[in-house]
Amino acid sequence: MTEWQKTNWRSKPRVQMPDYTDAAALAKVEAKLSQYPPLVFAGEARRLKQHLGAAGRGEAFLLQGGDCAESFDQFSADAIRDTFKVMLQMAMVLTYGAKVPVVKVGRMAGQFAKPRSAPTEVVDGVELPSYRGDIINELAFTPEARIPNPEKMLQAYTQAAATLNLLRAFSTGGFADMSRVHSWTLGFTNEQDVQKYSEIADRIQDTIDFMEAAGITADTTHEFSTVEFYTSHEGLLLEYEEALTRLDSTSGKWLAGSGHMIWIGDRTRQPDGAHVEFCRGVLNPIGLKCGPTTTAEDLKVLMSKLNPDNEEGRLTLIARFGAGKAGEHLPRLIKAVKEEGAKVTWVCDPMHGNTIKSATGYKTRPFESVLREVRDFFGVHQAEGTIPGGVHFEMTGLDVTECTGGVRAVSEEDLSDRYHTACDPRLNASQSLELAFLVAEELTNLRRDRKDRAAS
Repeated sequence: MTEWQKTNWRSKPRVQMPDYTDAAALAKVEAKLSQYPPLVFAGEARRLKQHLGAAGRGEAFLLQGGDCAESFDQFSADAIRDTFKVMLQMAMVLTYGAKVPVVKVGRMAGQFAKPRSAPTEVVDGVELPSYRGDIINELAFTPEARIPNPEKMLQAYTQAAATLNLLRAFSTGGFADMSRVHSWTLGFTNEQDVQKYSEIADRIQDTIDFMEAAGITADTTHEFSTVEFYTSHEGLLLEYEEALTRLDSTSGKWLAGSGHMIWIGDRTRQPDGAHVEFCRGVLNPIGLKCGPTTTAEDLKVLMSKLNPDNEEGRLTLIARFGAGKAGEHLPRLIKAVKEEGAKVTWVCDPMHGNTIKSATGYKTRPFESVLREVRDFFGVHQAEGTIPGGVHFEMTGLDVTECTGGVRAVSEEDLSDRYHTACDPRLNASQSLELAFLVAEELTNLRRDRKDRAAS
């Protein structure tokens, strides 16, 4: 990669990025950001890559979740804590189902920019540029608010740094104590409408009780009370990404210092485009969204560009097709991976292919559609003899009403009650934890099936 420079993307075709009107203001912000410390460090990114490699081999399982788009206005310590709390609960349940370590990666501390299906939107006959996330412009539907403002990158950096600081404190300061985390989950399963999950919860409790009886507690064992937690976001705004890219003195390679893992979206994965050019040159683990329009040939080219050394954990393929469509599209992509002998980690994103507009006018995602895509994903991998390495959800620890369904039965009429997302609908805390139990069942069944095959 000696020929790669972090500015190379500027000579490539760019999509889904803003056109800043004040070039001098943009240059000033980029210069300032380039002097700021990186938000993450190369050793952390390398360790995450090792974990993702294990997930690709079936020796770990990835749980990636968090906000659709982080907001400046809704930023608070409580919101970070609540999302982190639910991810810990989900990880506890998934660990029990998979019987392997769960790699915890938040869509946090950097998920500020969003690709959009159209460059403009029309409201009451007025057409304005689309909202592209708080790092670029503002949600308010006014001409002034929709002008891209480079100063917002500085606010995004400050918020990301504060978020990471709090996450690191939660991860090591006792908040993640296994007994505490499971006590929250027991509060969920004790309620009448979710008692069907209480058997799994009781088995987890028996395991914790046994460990404590054997002297394995937070006081005696560091791993009992701490977790490794990583951050990720779509590497969409390349001016921001470039400004935070640093040369790692240990390896001599470039690090995208904005987050541990960055991914390329389904709309920005052009093999000769700016986003692929930037991501191919950084040492971080890279995610690649794969949708219905991803061709086998494009995937082969992208795998070659993004992971030329075929390194385990380097490339995570995030499948997002929509309920009922995984069986149509995923096998041909799995075949392409097999033909290339490529080492990848397969992950299911059951959110982005299942967005609909409700009768009440709100964008939503039916919980049953999300669940169906997860089951389809596992079913295809079971049939193909390949490894489902993880799941990727848009979720929040807040009690929002943005996705319909689940045991607490959010209806279309309920959507207006607490619909707070700035972009796409998220699973709430209850739906997220329910989904974790259901995924744990899939993992348990998969493990039993493999054991039975090995025995026969």
